[in-house]
Amino acid sequence: MFDWIPNLPVVLIALVALVGMGLVTMAIYALVMRVAEGERAGALQALSPGMLPPMGILFALIVGFVAVGVWGNVDNAEEAVSSEASALRSAVILSDDLPPDLRGRVRADIRRQIENAVNDEWPAMEEQRATLSAVPAPLADALHVALRLDPEGVGAETQRELVTSIQDALAARRGRIFLSQEDINTVKWLGLLALAALTLVAIGLVHSGNRTTTRLAMGLFGVAVAVVVTMLAAENEPFAGQLGINPDLLEQVLHGPRFSAA
Repeated sequence: MFDWIPNLPVVLIALVALVGMGLVTMAIYALVMRVAEGERAGALQALSPGMLPPMGILFALIVGFVAVGVWGNVDNAEEAVSSEASALRSAVILSDDLPPDLRGRVRADIRRQIENAVNDEWPAMEEQRATLSAVPAPLADALHVALRLDPEGVGAETQRELVTSIQDALAARRGRIFLSQEDINTVKWLGLLALAALTLVAIGLVHSGNRTTTRLAMGLFGVAVAVVVTMLAAENEPFAGQLGINPDLLEQVLHGPRFSAA
């Protein structure tokens, strides 16, 4: 739903949210004021203000439920990128103990993997079109080299650690690609916005006897909803938009002293 919004700068997301909620709030206000006329006015004005706190709490619970998922995805995505960079850096360090030809091959594979991730995988993740169907050839080649090493020549511990590092990098890559597909689904967005609209209706009905109070109360709640929508939309997709996770940690591996010496 509105997949283009997370790709906007945060300021524009906020502007879209404010304008959207402003239009919705004005429409609901006009509807409530029209309904709260004539014979119905007394009945509607008799609605208890006590109905507003439960609706506010319910809205807050829905927001919290959605926010936990969004920020949990962001945290997990950051951890996956950090784990991938650490695993690749470990593989580079462990390659010090390999013969010169194999050392150069492993480091060349790692370089190609990072370049592929930055130039190909990251744009695909930003657009949520990255998949796990293709095995990364550079890491697969590095893993084959590690598995074919002679334990007596390089040491069994070095071989085991090198294989583990490459496997960890593959697992972290799978994790970040999987998380790049995560976002708030349409049902959650509709539920959150529908509950916000119902709360606006309740605010309007409770305060319908005083139009100034109604406009003020509904306006404040509408702005609050716009802030919530902005926060959720800005980080809805972990790798998209102004706040999206970038590949800086992976690129830093290329600038290490050992890698530079490859």
